[in-house]
Amino acid sequence: MSIELKPETERLVQEEMRNGNFHSVDELIVEGVQAWREKHQTDPPAERQSRKQTLSEFLMESPLAGSELNLERDKDPGRTIQL
Repeated sequence: MSIELKPETERLVQEEMRNGNFHSVDELIVEGVQAWREKHQTDPPAERQSRKQTLSEFLMESPLAGSELNLERDKDPGRTIQL
């Protein structure tokens, strides 16, 4: 199977692997599919409310998910002020 990724998606995948969060692209995909399945499981409404949400569920349900926002922190050290 061949998968084509957007440059931003490829950068995110490489970053996660570089940070040691995943050892392979396959591992990252499996984790993503499992998170998707958890999010879309058919729990009764009462059970769904009592179950704590995982971090992956929280991030995937965010209104900003998939918006491709650049959330990297500016590496500018700021400015010098005299006290």
